[in-house]
Amino acid sequence: MKKLSLSLVSIICLASVANAQRNFDSVEYKRTDLGHGIYMLEGSGGNIGLSVGEDGVFLIDDQFAQLTEKLLAAIKEVSDQPVRFVINTHWHGDHVGGNENLANQGAIIMAHDNVRSRMAAPGRRQSPEKALPIMTFSDTNTYHLNGHKIHAFHVHSAHTDGDSIIHFEDVNIIHAGDIMFNQIYPFIDLDSGGSVDGYIAALERLLAISDDETRIIAGHGPMASRSDVKASLKMIQSSKAKVAKLVKQGKTLDEVQAADPLSELHDKWSWAFINGERFTATLYRDLTE
Repeated sequence: MKKLSLSLVSIICLASVANAQRNFDSVEYKRTDLGHGIYMLEGSGGNIGLSVGEDGVFLIDDQFAQLTEKLLAAIKEVSDQPVRFVINTHWHGDHVGGNENLANQGAIIMAHDNVRSRMAAPGRRQSPEKALPIMTFSDTNTYHLNGHKIHAFHVHSAHTDGDSIIHFEDVNIIHAGDIMFNQIYPFIDLDSGGSVDGYIAALERLLAISDDETRIIAGHGPMASRSDVKASLKMIQSSKAKVAKLVKQGKTLDEVQAADPLSELHDKWSWAFINGERFTATLYRDLTE
């Protein structure tokens, strides 16, 4: 097995450069109607939640800046109302990239406190002022829009330190953001305050507020159900235990990678961004730092 030559933060930075240079011309939005004026939109990047109605358009995440016009065209197919509100589930560029464009058209951007802090931090990935959330919260927030009671709540140190889960309580629909990578290995961003135990706790929280009829918009992957959350949780807990056993034996990262403790999971869970080697490295780093 190859040695892990790039840290996950390096991979993220390279991915950001690649996204800035990529051609989005071929991207087309796929819309899934969940009823009650709520839709899941799949384009390029994190899956989007969309609520339409008499109060206007409410978006959960907005993908990349280069896709804003296509996103607005997709929204026009179900509503002629303007985008009034956007809530970001966390700070990564494939979820907040359209903020500035939408804010320039009058949308109010909202998120957890740590999303604004990370987007505003000086450095190569600092966001323009206009892209920053102007309404933030520390724990929970509730919105009454388009006939729905929408509860946004923070989950601590999970995918990042600023994750929010968005729950349409009255219609049993949840947007989980990147707390849910459905049917694939998750990216747990340790450099943005994420943690494996926090991620596990967030999935357990997701189970606590869902039932067998709940429809869950995953941050990445297809529409999810409660059984999908259970499968992800079981996989992560099992993976952590396998790597922890080797860590307890004093194994180095190279030795753990050579042992390939997650080998039986790779075919089912690996994908282009997070394969078994990278997920193993995340688990090892979380357990040893």
